[in-house]
Amino acid sequence: MEDVDGLLAAASAETGLTDFGERTFREGLDLLVDSLRKEARLNAVGEFVLRDMIVRLLRNRLQIEDWYRRHPEIDDEVIERPLIGLGLPRTGSTALAALLGEDPGARSLVAWQAEEPCPPPSTVPAPDPRIARAEAKAAQSRELSPKLSAMQPSSPTGPFEDHDLMGLEFTSQIFQAFAQIPTYSAWLLDADLTSTYRYERRALKLLQWGQERQPWRLKCPTHLIYLRYLDPAFPDARFVMTHRDPTEVLVSVADVYATAAVMFSDEVDQRYLAALNVEQWAVGMRRALEFRDAGNDDRFFDLDFRAMRRDPVGEVRRLYAWLDEPVTPAFEAGMRRWWRENAENREETVHPDPADFGLDLAAVRPLFADYVTRSARWTAPREG
Repeated sequence: MEDVDGLLAAASAETGLTDFGERTFREGLDLLVDSLRKEARLNAVGEFVLRDMIVRLLRNRLQIEDWYRRHPEIDDEVIERPLIGLGLPRTGSTALAALLGEDPGARSLVAWQAEEPCPPPSTVPAPDPRIARAEAKAAQSRELSPKLSAMQPSSPTGPFEDHDLMGLEFTSQIFQAFAQIPTYSAWLLDADLTSTYRYERRALKLLQWGQERQPWRLKCPTHLIYLRYLDPAFPDARFVMTHRDPTEVLVSVADVYATAAVMFSDEVDQRYLAALNVEQWAVGMRRALEFRDAGNDDRFFDLDFRAMRRDPVGEVRRLYAWLDEPVTPAFEAGMRRWWRENAENREETVHPDPADFGLDLAAVRPLFADYVTRSARWTAPREG
């Protein structure tokens, strides 16, 4: 992989553009590329995929800045009261996001727009060619790793996590899900993501420009770790937090990381991947509890993983009652259709042996004890 200057030059050559906007992204990019070159032990596929991802994100930045230069009125767009999904990974948040994506009165960040935000969707007549490109890429991913695709089901036209928008500042967990980059991961855990969320807001304005204003439905487990930086960018945001036994979560997410990493490196350390996730999510949950305790608890709606599996539409109805928004007949019909159509592909609850990842669950549980106590209270059945 080239050095950073080479990657910047490649993105400029592909677009004919040179303005990347504020240089706040350089610290993360420099550390990421250094870690990839020195630590990741990438194979040929990994070299190709990670380089392609970095150049794509740089290309997206160049194009976003070019659109803002030519249309400064994009910045007048208003992002109002987004609903942001967060929580530990593997807690049912993907299914929840898909259900919320059936609401015709709201807007989700969909996969093809997250991957290629430019040109703004309002400027491209249907059918947008990016959809076909995203579908082809999804088919390729399913062929490359059927197991990973089953573990992380998604649709090119369905809701997608915010990783790509966070990646525009090169402060995204998506990189450490693909590669073993401990120096970058250690930096990311304590990084200041103020500019990350400011740029995510910038991208969302571009995506909604020229279209009917609708409330955003966003989602990314990573937000759990960085609420203190997200809040200033989205001060009127409300949060839906999904909950599940942390020991089940950590074994499952370590398995996801290992399944992804083995495609891109021939030297995957499963124990490192598990320890990385234990540390990051323990710190993230502590920060989330502190954020809720700092006068923000009423901005959260809590959903239990098991309750969602039993009655997904009923749980979304409770969420929408809290939002004081209607569940229209079209919305409910869409949710029931999605749940029915995806039942056959829903991942079975099969957990690998924690010992395969060097996980001692008895030692992990105390790290999440306060959270477990509080989440049980938050998700307790309401009387009446």
